[in-house]
Amino acid sequence: MLESHTQNDWPAWFAVQAKTTHEKRVASLLSYQDYKCFLPVYTARRRWSDRIKEVELPLFPGYVFCNFNVHARGPILKTPSVTGIVGIGGKPVAIDDAEIDALERINRSGLGLCPHPFLQVGQRVCIEGGSLDGLEGIILDAKTRNRLIVSVSLLQRSVAVEIDSAWVKPIQSPANRAACMKPVWSPAS
Repeated sequence: MLESHTQNDWPAWFAVQAKTTHEKRVASLLSYQDYKCFLPVYTARRRWSDRIKEVELPLFPGYVFCNFNVHARGPILKTPSVTGIVGIGGKPVAIDDAEIDALERINRSGLGLCPHPFLQVGQRVCIEGGSLDGLEGIILDAKTRNRLIVSVSLLQRSVAVEIDSAWVKPIQSPANRAACMKPVWSPAS
């Protein structure tokens, strides 16, 4: 008899909590254990007493994204510098694959990005053009620049990326949303 599988039997993305400033260490240790990890970073300038240096910092301080089966989370929790897995009521909650995909695309885009406060309200938009074509987010006008905000709802954190305002199309109806969703790959006909 075949055993039925629930959605919880498959690997999903989770936010693993790490000790402050230990995110790179946790990502490295989890990768060494053959877990798929994602630690988005940005470059910031920091001042020391004798110089100014550019350093890479995590976009989501205290968190590393990891893909694993929730029922086999023991090794994750036993990893040094891991303090937990984000969830509700003691149960880990998976992060939507589309949110991780959007963050990975932004990270690979080469566009200037930086952490941004989480926004719950604002205009949802679709990007049409450039390396972020097809992504949805919240637009924020900041002085002379336009920034797209991509949010990870579970963590209540967001990432801002500078974009060209010509690429932005407002999403006001389900028809506009469907027009925004373009396949990343389609088979040759």
